[in-house]
Amino acid sequence: MFFQGVFESVTSFLHYIGSMIEDMSKQHTKTDVILIGAGIMSATLAAMLKELAPEWNIKVFERLDQPGKEGSNVWNNAGTGHAALCELNYTKEQEDGSVDISKAISINEKYEVSKQFWSYLVERGLINNPQSFIQPVPHISFVRGEDHVDFLRKRFEKMTAHPLFEGMKYAQDRETLQKWMPLMMKDRPESEAVAATKIDSGTDVNFGVLTSVLFDHASTGNVDISYNQEVTDLVRTEDGGWEVQVNNQNEGRIEHHQAPFVFIGGGGGSLHLLQKSGVPEGQGFGGFPVSGQFLVCDNPEVVKQHRGKVYSKAPVGAPPMSVPHLDTRFIDGKETLLFGPFAGFSPKFQKTGSLMDLLSSVKRDNLVTMVAAGAKNMPLTKYLIQQVLLSKEQRVEALREFVPDAKADDWELVTAGQRVQVLKDTDEEGKGTLQFGTELVTAGDGSIAALLGASPGASTAVSIMFDLMGACFPERLQEWEPKIKEMVPSYGVTLADDPQLIDEIQEYTTKTLNLVGRKETSAT
Repeated sequence: MFFQGVFESVTSFLHYIGSMIEDMSKQHTKTDVILIGAGIMSATLAAMLKELAPEWNIKVFERLDQPGKEGSNVWNNAGTGHAALCELNYTKEQEDGSVDISKAISINEKYEVSKQFWSYLVERGLINNPQSFIQPVPHISFVRGEDHVDFLRKRFEKMTAHPLFEGMKYAQDRETLQKWMPLMMKDRPESEAVAATKIDSGTDVNFGVLTSVLFDHASTGNVDISYNQEVTDLVRTEDGGWEVQVNNQNEGRIEHHQAPFVFIGGGGGSLHLLQKSGVPEGQGFGGFPVSGQFLVCDNPEVVKQHRGKVYSKAPVGAPPMSVPHLDTRFIDGKETLLFGPFAGFSPKFQKTGSLMDLLSSVKRDNLVTMVAAGAKNMPLTKYLIQQVLLSKEQRVEALREFVPDAKADDWELVTAGQRVQVLKDTDEEGKGTLQFGTELVTAGDGSIAALLGASPGASTAVSIMFDLMGACFPERLQEWEPKIKEMVPSYGVTLADDPQLIDEIQEYTTKTLNLVGRKETSAT
């Protein structure tokens, strides 16, 4: 009996100690804002809030060991400064033959907003050397075949009538096209009908570098960035805020952090966390993962023959995400050529994610949406299967439609990142609609927001964050407005309606970021 009593006492004591340790591990750290994911979206929001509310304490949790390593990484992100200058899928031909450029106008305006914020940071010395993340590169649209040539001509006429696209040039003659795209015109059949538009004020953006630059700036204030920290759950607190559960992989323990506002900017990982939040605004969404591959050339003799981002028409039956393009990219201090994308399929929602990501995203509230999307998108499934089965030589043959004399030995196949396209129900297209683009989801009380989807998200990040602030911090916008207008002079104004302001903004960002202005374009 004595030993049994001692044993029970020791057991009880150990249990008490274990409970104390567990309670200590669950001590709640409170902060003002929690950002989940250290990609371009969280970096942009952190940098903006540092300017607007420097007194706020902000915590950033990233499950990998560096910022911008997933979707924002230069090898994983095909977003290279999308400004709708050359992307033909943003200007659709209508049934009556006219060309709708409204989406191009919207995207171009949003990209101009991003450039203004970056210029603000550079002008005030808050970030240095804009050439580390942005370079001037002509944007070119290239088509083959009489029907596509006719479309491009109509597109050019419609776009150049708008002040946002001043400086765009059109050509069909071989001499001009040879000057614009020598690598692509070499050995091209004379009988082939071809045309192109070119605008020299385009850019190449390395969003991985920009993410690091923005976090470097933000972390000089009240922004704390923690790596190898995976957010595994989040629940409501009694005061209407959020408690975030974090797996601290550095120390092998679970931590809990509280904040009145949380932004889920985890790329492909955002959907799962939005679902765990339980907010009604997040119900019904599904995700369709698509992987990508590019052919890469770093042979200096080939690279020097091409300078531009050249976009063409997607093959018949292919989705908008498959628009082929040959891009000059600036990676690790040197010029490189990328051609693609070649689509593929993986059930992972992130490149470093789990094979169970897709299956685990299926919930009761989105099951019908997911099933309907599968039924409606059988052509996409067939296309992805065909893409997966392509050999390298077949991919090089696709490249030869852009570069007729391309040699397979000069090009290496590289796997890019994962993109999770949004699935949702819409009034226009019914259940299971596959969305191309980004989707900002905010709770009705503004306490939590999540960003879903893909391109052209990175290029329009600043505008997306303004939308977030309007939904989540409406009571602060009036107070912040003078500072916002200092950061983004066109804030609150539709650039498309003010040609004089367009000129002023373009001159400002061109000078500050060392780019090429629309009015500086050459006659050729």
